[in-house]
Amino acid sequence: MLSMTISAKSRLCACVLLALALGACSRQEESAPATAAPAPGAQTAAAPAAAPPQPAVAASVQAMSAEQLREAASQALRENRMYAPAGDNAMEYYLALRDKLPDDATVASALTDLMPYTVIAAEQAVTREQFDEALRLVALIEKADKTAPALPRIRQSVATSQQAVAKRTEAEDARAKAEVEARAQAQQQQVAQQAAEAEAARRLAEQQAAARQAEAQREAEQQEAARQAAAAAAQPAPAAATPAPQRALRPLNMPPPRYPPDALRAGLSGEVLVEFTVGTDGAVTDARVLRANPSRTFDREALNAVRRWRFEPVDAPITTRRTVAFNPGT
Repeated sequence: MLSMTISAKSRLCACVLLALALGACSRQEESAPATAAPAPGAQTAAAPAAAPPQPAVAASVQAMSAEQLREAASQALRENRMYAPAGDNAMEYYLALRDKLPDDATVASALTDLMPYTVIAAEQAVTREQFDEALRLVALIEKADKTAPALPRIRQSVATSQQAVAKRTEAEDARAKAEVEARAQAQQQQVAQQAAEAEAARRLAEQQAAARQAEAQREAEQQEAARQAAAAAAQPAPAAATPAPQRALRPLNMPPPRYPPDALRAGLSGEVLVEFTVGTDGAVTDARVLRANPSRTFDREALNAVRRWRFEPVDAPITTRRTVAFNPGT
């Protein structure tokens, strides 16, 4: 039994120097007071409730005898299984052996040599965000030495990393949700735009159809008008009614007009074209001036004279024109 222990220790000697150096670095970092950290498996504000922690040493390992534990620990060291896998590593075998042989100096020395490797492995597990593995290794460290300076720092690192992962996961979930909502909104906008474009196309088609229909109706009306015009042009024009010959007016009394005194004194002459109607009784009605030269000089006297004219009665009223001349020498 002693030879086996010595053989196991001889295999550890090659690693002792490196372990001591790593342990010294860790003790320097851990010399500052560390804040209290939650116990392994404790629930943090950002992390969900964890299941009860598993025992540091597997039950199957605890059930082994001291000789079996020594042999298994030596084999694990030879195969470099210092702290993993769970249930089959030198750290668990020596912890179980210490429970059985608490005063064995070789077991205590082996655990001291294995401690730096377990600490480094726990820190690496935290860095890789393998929190279950990190907590398993923390349990091994705590069982080996509850006062280990690295324990508070590793626990705090686990809690901080878990919170960071939880926040990152929450941010990723929020970003994924926002992307889904943005895609849904973009799809809705695209559907709405397509519907608006379809509605605009439908209205344009209706307007174009109405315009074509109106144009066709105008063309039909124009063709119908042209057809009717052609048909009317092809029909012979009705013979114009020959007006009945009017009876010539025969004057009975045509007194001359009175010469305006002002025009007479001025020696003015002129003429007035008068249009008038002779009724069936031969009397003059509706006399009016059509043209006068000079204007407004002889108009009144010409109209007064024409209204006094009398003609032979006629069968129907006759409208005619006469020029009334004004000459001071006559």
